[in-house]
Amino acid sequence: MLNIVRSWVEKYFSDEEAVALFILLIVALVAIILTGAMLAPVIASVIFAFILQGLVSKLVALGVKDKWAILIVFMLFMSLFTVFLFVLLPLVLGQVTSLVKEFPGMFSELKIYIKLLPQEYPSLLSEASVSNLFNQATSEAAKFGQWVVSFSLESFPLLVTVLIYIVLVPILVFFFLKDRLVMLNALASLLPKDRSLMTRVWLEMNMQFANYIRGKVVEILIVGVATYVAFVVLGLNYAALLAILVGLSVLVPYIGATIVTIPVAMIALFQWGWGSDFFYLMIVYGVIQALDGNVLVPLLFSEVVNLHPVLIIVAVLFFGGIWGLWGVFFAIPLATMLKAVLSAWPVAVKG
Repeated sequence: MLNIVRSWVEKYFSDEEAVALFILLIVALVAIILTGAMLAPVIASVIFAFILQGLVSKLVALGVKDKWAILIVFMLFMSLFTVFLFVLLPLVLGQVTSLVKEFPGMFSELKIYIKLLPQEYPSLLSEASVSNLFNQATSEAAKFGQWVVSFSLESFPLLVTVLIYIVLVPILVFFFLKDRLVMLNALASLLPKDRSLMTRVWLEMNMQFANYIRGKVVEILIVGVATYVAFVVLGLNYAALLAILVGLSVLVPYIGATIVTIPVAMIALFQWGWGSDFFYLMIVYGVIQALDGNVLVPLLFSEVVNLHPVLIIVAVLFFGGIWGLWGVFFAIPLATMLKAVLSAWPVAVKG
C-alpha cells in the first residue's frame, strides 16, 4: 500500500512546482468557501470582466486601441445593465406579482382536477390516494403562502444587497477591465519565478473556462430570446418570467431543463386546459430544447471538455450544498475548470 502511495506521489508531485500549485489551489478553494458570501459582488464582477475581456481582445485584434476597446465594451455592458434594471426587471417583477395573486385561483382549479382523477382513471387511482395527494398539495400551498409572507417581511435586507450589487458591480467590472494587466502582474509576482507547469495548467484551464462561460452567456441569450418570442406568439401568460427561467436552466444541463418544464407546463395547463393550445406550446417548447441540445450546444462548445452526466450531478450537489443557489449556477464552470486542471496536470508533470 505504501509503495502505491509513494509511486502516485512521485508521479504527480515529484516537481516542487506541482506541490506549490496543489497548495495554491487548496488555499484558493478554502478562501472561496469561507469568504464567497462576503465577496460575492467581487466574484460576480470578475466573471463579468472575464466574459467581456474576450470582446475587448477581439476589438484590439481589429486595430482598436486598448483603452478605447475597454471603453466601448464597458459602455455596451452598461447599456445592457440599464436595460435589465429598467426594462426587463420591472417586467419580470410585475409578472411574478401577478402570478402570486393568481395562485389561489390556480389552486382551486388544481383541486377540481384532483377530485376528477379517480373518476377518469379508477383503475389507477383510488379515493384514498387522491385524498392524500390533495392533503399534500394543501400543505405545500400553505408553506408557500408562509414563505411569501416571510419573504416580504425580510425583503429589506435583500433590497439593500441588490442596491450594493447595482452600485459596486459596474465599478468593479470597469477596474477589472482597465487594470487587468496590473492585477495579473501583481498576482504573478507572488508565484515562483519558474512556473512552467503553472503556465501550462493556466493556459489549459483558461481556454476551457473562457470557452464555457462565454458560450453559456450566448446560449442563455439565444434560448431565452427564442423562448420569449415563441411564448408571446402563442399567447402564453408570464412569457418573460418563463423565458428567463428557461434561459437560466441551460446553466445546469439535464437537471435545469427537466425542472423548468414543470412551471411551463403548469401555467399552460391552467391557462388553456388539455386543449390544442397546450399541446402546440409543449411541441414548440420541445423543439426549442431539442435544437438547443443537438445544434446550439455542439456549435458553441465544440472546444470545451465534455463532462459526464454523473459528474454534472455530483458537481451540482456538491457546490449547491456549499453555496446554495449560486453554487448550482456555477457548479458546471467550476467542474469544467477542475477537469481542465486534472487533464493538463499529468501531461505537464511528465513533460
